[in-house]
Amino acid sequence: MHDLAPLARFGGLVASGLRDVTHDPEALDSAGFWAVAADFEGRLTCARFDDVRAEPVPDPVPGQWRGPAAGDWTSSLDRDAYTKGVRRIREYIAAGDVYQVNLCRVLSAPLPDPDAADVDALTALLARDNPAPYAGTIRLPAHDVEIATASPELYLSTAGRTVESGPIKGTARTEDELLEKDHAENVMIVDLVRNDLGRVCATGSVTVPALCAVEPHPGLVHLVSTVRGELAEKAGWPELLPATFPPGSVSGAPKSSALRIIEELETAPRGPYCGGIGWVDADRGTAALAVGIRTFWIDRDAAPGPVLRFGAGAGITWGSDPEGEWAETELKAARLLAIASGAYEASGRTG
Repeated sequence: MHDLAPLARFGGLVASGLRDVTHDPEALDSAGFWAVAADFEGRLTCARFDDVRAEPVPDPVPGQWRGPAAGDWTSSLDRDAYTKGVRRIREYIAAGDVYQVNLCRVLSAPLPDPDAADVDALTALLARDNPAPYAGTIRLPAHDVEIATASPELYLSTAGRTVESGPIKGTARTEDELLEKDHAENVMIVDLVRNDLGRVCATGSVTVPALCAVEPHPGLVHLVSTVRGELAEKAGWPELLPATFPPGSVSGAPKSSALRIIEELETAPRGPYCGGIGWVDADRGTAALAVGIRTFWIDRDAAPGPVLRFGAGAGITWGSDPEGEWAETELKAARLLAIASGAYEASGRTG
């Protein structure tokens, strides 16, 4: 698969002609168009491309993507371990150590034919059957970055000195099924994101134009808020990323305590899941990075052979029901795993 040309695709933009790759965030303030992939654990890969053009996502081509068998997926946390983790977080909340923790699990399945595993072909399937506002591909096989995302969530966008985040907290099948807990969860994370942006924005400039708006997506609804600010005079990407990473909606509050608990309870690295995935146009001063949810990535170094991975999680608060939180992760994963395994029909049914 190293023969596949480097490529990045974000909605109706596609970038090719790789010029250079760096792990230095200062490059994002220099020049050119960059694809950006930041792992939850902190690894940052920035790839600059020479050719950026408008191009619709192609229709899926039979044979370009051969996904795992539907029954081959395994989870880093099974149902028992996940619900125990939820109960442990509630104990931490009761003790006053934390208010919310996002508890995640990583699902993995072997690729039956690694040579027929092009993440951009998977992106084409996702675009047809699970369209998302921040969908895209980053394909850099020589740099161990092969990502297909159908993310619905904005981590950071910039337009000049204006920076914006769109945290999602609260998920249900329908709007009527959203709980009071979902609204409380969202408000907690909005406060965290306001604080994060406040570290690099001009004093008094951080606002919340939208709070707990209901946003429909394929198979479910989310509560989405908008947090906006004006970057301080000397703040750029080297300041913005450390101030806000990892995204608040996929860590918890307070963030430092939540990250400690995540390290204790989760058994697999998240990788690009819950990281940042998107693009920066340094020439125009614009950018859009998604939170790396609803995201697949290929791990070609896994033993005994290459695997496809996908993450699913839920925000745990005092009001959380362990079985309900497990069910939320199942809801988030079911449709997308079915698409990747070829078990999803365009009619909207999974088999």
